[in-house]
Amino acid sequence: MNKVTTYFRESYKELTEKVSWPTWPQLQQSTMIVLAATLVITAIVWAMDFAAGGVLKLIYNQLFK
Repeated sequence: MNKVTTYFRESYKELTEKVSWPTWPQLQQSTMIVLAATLVITAIVWAMDFAAGGVLKLIYNQLFK
């Protein structure tokens, strides 16, 4: 039980004294970067899916007429 208590005590100390937390503007900027990257990657994956679906539809239509 002593190891568990020590773990939580040291974890709390690290979070309050050793971790550098971002400021509010830094957090907002990072959030916007992540949001933009997510939208770009989503658009790329959607385009690839759409293209692959079109190619497969063309192939299936040629094979199973």
